[in-house]
Amino acid sequence: MSSEILIMQKVFTFLKALKSNNNKEWFDKNKEKYLEAKQEFEILVDKLIAGIAKFDKKISADMKGKDCTFRIYKDVRFSKDKTPYKANMGASINPGGKKSLEAGYYFHCEPNACFLAGGVYMPEPTMLQAIRQEIDYNFAPLDKIFKSASFKKYFNGLSDEGKLKTAPKGFEKDHPQIELLKNKHFIVSHNLSDKQILAKDIDKKIVSGFKAMYPFLEYLREATAQ
Repeated sequence: MSSEILIMQKVFTFLKALKSNNNKEWFDKNKEKYLEAKQEFEILVDKLIAGIAKFDKKISADMKGKDCTFRIYKDVRFSKDKTPYKANMGASINPGGKKSLEAGYYFHCEPNACFLAGGVYMPEPTMLQAIRQEIDYNFAPLDKIFKSASFKKYFNGLSDEGKLKTAPKGFEKDHPQIELLKNKHFIVSHNLSDKQILAKDIDKKIVSGFKAMYPFLEYLREATAQ
């Protein structure tokens, strides 16, 4: 059995148990298992970084998986769900760091809900306007990306999360790309089955998806470059 299978199996085993025991007492008793799962998840992220760095020069091969991985502890101050821990592990591989708004890559590991994604999530008003203006002035390159075989193999357009019901300010409702312009986030995603995640070549599978996404990220980066 390959080491990759063992790595993700540990992560899955811990996350499944955490989902049924999402409380501090259980977590404290199983802290060692959490640290082992976290370490193994970060090993996978290290592999993703190495793979991305081969085609995206803004991602340094020297980046560390541990610096890209999000904390499992939740901020419950403004949430109705007061369970203290996330039932997933996630990592953002981004030129500006995991909290940067610059277009980057995201991997989400959660039993029965794994996916890879990328783009710009919740851009600030000036960045959002810059992306919309680029689509308005220079849509052809983005259209070519969306229609490319490599992109369509993994992605089927943008996420509709938070999409406006009407045309954004400054754009006519009959604009040819109005449906794109209504987006508040510019994200694409691809679901991954548990079987795929547990396969020995999962790092290659995820990196292939990220490579197909790369031209889309470049378009967003150029649109928002200062």
